[in-house]
Amino acid sequence: MPFTPTGLSEILTRSLGRLGYTQPTPIQSQSIPVVLKGSDLLARAQTGTGKTAAFGLPMIDRLLVRGQRKPGARAPRGLVLVPTRELALQVHKSLSTYGAPVRLQAAAIFGGVSFGPQRDALRRGVDIVVATPGRLLDHMQQRTIDLSAIEILTLDEADRMLDMGFLPPLRKILATLPRQRQTLLFSATFSPEVTRLAADFTREPLKVDVSPSHSVAETVTHRVHAVPEGGKSDVLTGVLTETPGQALVFCKTKRRSDRVGKDLTLAGIKAAVIHGNKSQGARNRALGDFKAGRVNVLVATDIAARGLDIVQLPLVVNYDLPDVADDYVHRVGRTGRAGLSGRAVSLVGPADRALLPAIQRLLPAPMEVAGGGSLQLPSGGDRHVRPSFGRGRTGQRPGPGPRHAGRSRWNGRRSSSSD
Repeated sequence: MPFTPTGLSEILTRSLGRLGYTQPTPIQSQSIPVVLKGSDLLARAQTGTGKTAAFGLPMIDRLLVRGQRKPGARAPRGLVLVPTRELALQVHKSLSTYGAPVRLQAAAIFGGVSFGPQRDALRRGVDIVVATPGRLLDHMQQRTIDLSAIEILTLDEADRMLDMGFLPPLRKILATLPRQRQTLLFSATFSPEVTRLAADFTREPLKVDVSPSHSVAETVTHRVHAVPEGGKSDVLTGVLTETPGQALVFCKTKRRSDRVGKDLTLAGIKAAVIHGNKSQGARNRALGDFKAGRVNVLVATDIAARGLDIVQLPLVVNYDLPDVADDYVHRVGRTGRAGLSGRAVSLVGPADRALLPAIQRLLPAPMEVAGGGSLQLPSGGDRHVRPSFGRGRTGQRPGPGPRHAGRSRWNGRRSSSSD
């Protein structure tokens, strides 16, 4: 079995073979042995690299194969904290699949849905809880969850949780957990904030880093459409009409997401919208329709930038550029996964241009400008954006453009209305 060298128990490796897992990813092959040893872990990996299996499989192995369930025990022994409802559902589904051979009982705890079914699931007894911090605190205050038996804690997408302001609830939650526990921290970045979080909550963690020198896959092309004020809707419709397959469109605010979704529907494009004001049921239906191919375009705020597992998504469109350059990386990480090609298209109006230079510094190659024109950017950023000649510009080829080896983080202010 391909996963045997990681040290996983045979009952799990046989199951992974039946599920079609042919080879562990780098984050899995490096993290699983560390977790199985019982060490704390600080791991950096991008979305789409198999992080859930990297922590989920050894958690299940340690708790339910090597450490047997105690008769009559109902309190969870594993806890996974995630930043969003969508990621909670995805992680819960994956863990349930991995743990089926050992009859894993897992519960997903998140807001936007009824409290009662979650309380009832916890009362029946679970092995692992996957939770968002806010709803978990609600259960703690209602005394509907007992965290005194937690042996393994995983913080998934720790950098995103910090970005979303979850540090105070994280401190409250972790203060109630047993001191003698194993802590696993997964993040897309090793920012100073993440490093401090690891120092506070882990004990001599081993470090695993499988991030490439550039955090954006080189299989993704990046194109900019310069649009006049008020012209984004028409350009978006044109881009989507010309591109076969599905697309994920990011907007900065909930209100704009709704308007863009309505405009696309009026233009005859099947679209669905998700953002923080949508009920969990509505968000689940929108994601389900998108994954099943019943809608072609999913319009979203940054709540969808992480945690969405969409196979072979060919196109991501930034209707609005993100205020924080790193969020561009998370958005376009939805395409070009697993070595497949992908496209990232950004609609850049006058108000967006100041954001481009910081984004460009995170990319492995210069962004292209649709139509072969030039885009004047502040702070010398225009020298990083090269003309692109699409179909209809026969005989003309863009120059190779300079490549950037360095990366930097932009300390811009995050929009408070992004979800």
